[in-house]
Amino acid sequence: MNMKIRGSIQTNSEVVELTIDDNRISTIAAANLSQGCDLGDSHLRLAAGFIDLQLNGYGGIDFNDTAITTEQIDDLTRRLWRTGVTSFCPTIVTESAEHISTCLAKIIRAAEASPEFAHAFIGIHLEGPFISPEDGPRGAHPRQHVCPPNWDQFQRWQEAAGGQIRLLTLSPEWPESLDFIERAAAAGIIVAIGHTAASPQQIADAASAGARMSTHLGNGSHAKIDRHPNYIWEQLANDDLWASFIVDGHHLPPSVVKCFLRSKGIARSVLVTDAIAAAGCPPGRYKLGNVEAEVTESGRVCLPGTPYLAGSALDMHDAVANAVKFSDVTLPEALRMATANPAKLFGLQDRGKLEIGQCADLVLFDWDDARNKIEIVATVVGGNLVFENS
Repeated sequence: MNMKIRGSIQTNSEVVELTIDDNRISTIAAANLSQGCDLGDSHLRLAAGFIDLQLNGYGGIDFNDTAITTEQIDDLTRRLWRTGVTSFCPTIVTESAEHISTCLAKIIRAAEASPEFAHAFIGIHLEGPFISPEDGPRGAHPRQHVCPPNWDQFQRWQEAAGGQIRLLTLSPEWPESLDFIERAAAAGIIVAIGHTAASPQQIADAASAGARMSTHLGNGSHAKIDRHPNYIWEQLANDDLWASFIVDGHHLPPSVVKCFLRSKGIARSVLVTDAIAAAGCPPGRYKLGNVEAEVTESGRVCLPGTPYLAGSALDMHDAVANAVKFSDVTLPEALRMATANPAKLFGLQDRGKLEIGQCADLVLFDWDDARNKIEIVATVVGGNLVFENS
C-alpha cells in the first residue's frame, strides 16, 4: 500500500512526510504543507510502533488460559493497536509443566493461523517457574509450581513453543541457575533476572554467566530489604544488565522511577506493561492463568485481600506518558524505551525506528505537553492503516 503520512518526529520536531511503499518506509522528507497527505497533520507526532516485551493478556483475554483460541489472540492483537502496540511478547507465567506447554502450543498455533498476530509476534516471554519460592519475591506466582531451573524441562517447553521462547525470567538464587543461564545464553535466549531473593554476589555471577536484563526491576521483591547490600542496587549498578520498568504509578512511586532511570540510563531501559487480561477493561476480578486478580477503582491490580501486585492494567502509551511525568526524561527518550530499545535488545533490525527501509509499523499521536498525556490518533502496521481514532 502506498501512503503519505505527516507529523513531527521527536528527534528534531521537524514536520515530515513519510512515504510507505511495499510495507516499508521508502522516503522521509520535510513536509510540503501546501499539499495534502493521506494521514496525519502538522500538529501531530510520529513514532515507531510500540514494542511490549511483557504482555500476559489484554481486553479480557489471557495468554495463560489453556482454553484460549486463535480468534481471541487475533482479537487481542487488534485491541492493542488502539494503544500503539504493534509488536509484543506473549508472556506465560508460573504454572504446571503441562499447563505451560498447552499455552505455548496455543500461541504458536495462532501465529501460524493469524497474519495479524504473526506480524506482531516477536517471541514468547517465559516468566517462571524458575523463580524465588519466597513470599514477596514470588509475587503472584503460585508457590506449588515454583521449581529450580531444569534444562531438560525447558527444552520440552521450547519444543512446544517451536523454538520461540526468546526471553526467560528466572532467579539466580538456585544452585542450578548459573549452568542454566550459560546454556540459555549460548542458545541465543535473553535471560532476565526477576522475582528474586538472590544475594548481590549471585546477581553478579548471573550477569557474568550471560544474564542480560532485569525483569520489572524494583518489583517481585521483598517489602523490606537490607538498606545497602541488596539485589536491587546490584542490578541497577551492573552495566551489563538492561532493565524493564512498569511505569503505572502502582508498581514504582514516581520518585523511584526517576532515580531508577537516572541510574540505569535511558540506553539500557525498557518500558513494559506486564498487562493482564484486565487491561482495557473496567475494575473487577479477572484471571491470570489459574490465579484470581482484582483491579481496583484506582487501576491497581493485586491478589484479592493482599498487598501483592499481580500484573497491571497499563496501556503502553500511558507508560510512555508516565515516564515523562514521573521523571526528567524527555518524550523522545520515553519513546525510545518503548521502541528502539526493545528492538535492539531483541535484535529486530527493521523495527523500532522511523528510518528508510524500516517496516512501516508506526503510531500517530497527539501529545498534551501540559498534562503529559498521549492520545493515539492512528496506528499503521506493515504499511496498512489498522486503527484510526475518528
